[in-house]
Amino acid sequence: QVQLVESGGGLVQPGGSLRLSCAASGTIFRINNMAWYRQAPGKERELVAVIARGGSTNYADFVKGRFTISRDNAKNTVYLQMNSLKPEDTAVYYCNISGVDSRTWRQFNHWGQGTQVTVSS
Repeated sequence: QVQLVESGGGLVQPGGSLRLSCAASGTIFRINNMAWYRQAPGKERELVAVIARGGSTNYADFVKGRFTISRDNAKNTVYLQMNSLKPEDTAVYYCNISGVDSRTWRQFNHWGQGTQVTVSS
């Protein structure tokens, strides 16, 4: 099985920064896309950023220029550096990882447990 552990959320003032991490472990043969989503109260979950295995990235318009997604393939970890945070960035942030399971040789797609990010003065 594949497990994901997220860390790095918290309370930050507007204009501040946070760095989220999501580490995958278990029966992993290969990880393909790694992504961050977020869900604010009363709203649907939305894509924030995605990074492919080769390093190409895509961002939602509302975070371009402020957030940076990166990955460490040796550590099976994806990061989200969030700068210039705004109150509207307040949400639960979830990592999502897809890949191939080394035990079943099947594709997997797993979600992290979520980490709360609150931007408030």
